[in-house]
Amino acid sequence: MANAMFQSLPGFRDFLPRDFAIRQYLHETWRGVARSHGFVEYETPLLEDTELYLKKSGGELSSQLFRFDDQGGRNVTLRPEVTASLARLAATHQRDFPKPLKWFEIGQCFRYEKPQKGRGREFFQFNVDVLGEAGVAADAELLAVAITTMLSLGFVAGDFRVRVSDRNAWSEYAARMGVMEDRLAEFLQIVDKLERERAEVLEEKLASLGLSLAGVKEFIGNPENASAMYRELYADLKARGLAEYLEWDLSIVRGLAYYTGMVFEVFDARGEMRAVAGGGRYDRLIATMSGGKVDLPATGFAMGDYVIRNLIEETPHALMAMEKWLGKNAAACEVYVVVDREEDRAEALAVVTKLRLARISVDFPLNAVKFPKQMQRAEQCKARIAVIVKAGEKELRVKILSSRSDVTILADDVVTGVRNLLDRPDESLMA
Repeated sequence: MANAMFQSLPGFRDFLPRDFAIRQYLHETWRGVARSHGFVEYETPLLEDTELYLKKSGGELSSQLFRFDDQGGRNVTLRPEVTASLARLAATHQRDFPKPLKWFEIGQCFRYEKPQKGRGREFFQFNVDVLGEAGVAADAELLAVAITTMLSLGFVAGDFRVRVSDRNAWSEYAARMGVMEDRLAEFLQIVDKLERERAEVLEEKLASLGLSLAGVKEFIGNPENASAMYRELYADLKARGLAEYLEWDLSIVRGLAYYTGMVFEVFDARGEMRAVAGGGRYDRLIATMSGGKVDLPATGFAMGDYVIRNLIEETPHALMAMEKWLGKNAAACEVYVVVDREEDRAEALAVVTKLRLARISVDFPLNAVKFPKQMQRAEQCKARIAVIVKAGEKELRVKILSSRSDVTILADDVVTGVRNLLDRPDESLMA
């Protein structure tokens, strides 16, 4: 096997320059939206004690852990999600901060599940949480972040919908129908798969609880079952001008056992993908993680990079917004300095350094290259302008690459001249 070509592991990704730029586009958009809503950023470790996830994870998560024993004999896990780590962190440090805590994290997570479209074994998540506020206003603030994130990524009304439900409504329904408390989690797992499992399988599972698929669907389909929580939430989002994106949908319950109230998921309007974001209220998790020492209500959501990228690439408005960002931010450089002759190199290097110290992105030929090849390289780098340096000249010729037109700038004030050109919009440069 000495000559074998190594490849990345199944479900893990390499990020070539364009892929990395798209990742940065998502991260910068997420970070900008969170900060615009008054959230501050934090970070938790990639590796945690496995018990942190087994204590209250529920559902399928415990079977999807990347877990192992480290050299110290500790059973540890690469984090599959961030909420449990946040609960640990908040339980330890919440006294140091005024309430509510409005925190966000952009971090890498790992789950051992079958790789497929919109799902891998490693992924990045945007996690947004409000801790220490039990009222609906916190849930509304959270939904506002989720909706604004979609709009900031270039989606418009009709591209996506936010389906909101209430775990308490299901708990009350289950109690009325005689489902025992110790089987509530089992029941919610069944409801969570209503759109993914065959009807006969669902019917059999519900029958074991004394329920019928028809009865459950009737409960979901009755708009009168909209909870008081949802009506208050809707009024809040309406005041913000964001209520048009909301939809009451009791089929949303979320798989994790720690949710206690409002839950929601963001879907593409066509319903062709899995949820692009989801979350809800988890008022008891921090108390559970702290052994009852800290009781802090909480609500939060997460958005992964896999599905949202797929949706962007399949939605014209969002794809156009992303490509526009990439055009401005994914280039190897903004300016390419052309060394007209080798005797001009020393002066060209001085120009390069001046521009770079001014935080302008610059590249240049490391070796002697003919003029046409340098211009070709400038275009390959997606530079906006090429500065042609000739030793001893008081003015430098600048080629606007989008229009192939020429202008001149003063050599002694090259930074100001280049900045003035770069500050122009592209359409101005093309004139």
